[in-house]
Amino acid sequence: MDSLAATSLTGLWDRLTGTQPDPALWVVIATLATALAVVSPHPLWRISRNAITIAHEGGHGLVALLTGRQLTGIRLHSDTSGLTVSRGKPYGLGMILTAAAGYTAPSLLGLGGAALLAAGRITLLLWVATALLVAMLVMIRNAYGVLTVVLAGGAFLLVSWLAGAQVQAAFAYAVVWFLLLGGVRPPFELQMKRSRGGAGDSDADQLSRLTHVPAGLWLFLFHAVTLCSLIGGGGWLLEA
Repeated sequence: MDSLAATSLTGLWDRLTGTQPDPALWVVIATLATALAVVSPHPLWRISRNAITIAHEGGHGLVALLTGRQLTGIRLHSDTSGLTVSRGKPYGLGMILTAAAGYTAPSLLGLGGAALLAAGRITLLLWVATALLVAMLVMIRNAYGVLTVVLAGGAFLLVSWLAGAQVQAAFAYAVVWFLLLGGVRPPFELQMKRSRGGAGDSDADQLSRLTHVPAGLWLFLFHAVTLCSLIGGGGWLLEA
């Protein structure tokens, strides 16, 4: 019995850390087109943006924990807005990094995912994403947030356990393309809102108050990170 369990664990570990074959180029292009179709039209974007919000608020929460702040809860709303609450000093590097993490998180997650896919670590990417969603679920504090995270985590779990290698690859590439493309749009939306006098308490404005650096420069940083991630990550995906 012990020998069988050890063999199973070894096989599971090999599956997790091993590499998988890259999909055909047409699959990479098809998943890119699918991600564009989901991100570009406004009606679909109103729905798919919920996934970007999960990454956005998850970024705030993860960096808050990494910088020593106490994460007290995350809320995700049906209008695709969200709120992450942490305790700690209301100033300093930890607070600055936490505030800056939101708009950059989807693109940086996409960039990290592209690096894993370029290395052939498709299964590892799916399992890491599932683990992050499960960890985030513990901190969700409203019903809609629980629903969206459970649906997202369930999709990753089903694909990683039940789907074949080609389906897993297509799903992983579609998700990473979506993060890279979808991460670019929110900073432009924020820029439009600020140009009309709205979003006065946005992440960029909070960062401006924390650092005495104009909010426009923080918005430029968001643009730079998301666009560079798209260029770099997209290049890795197309070369994989």
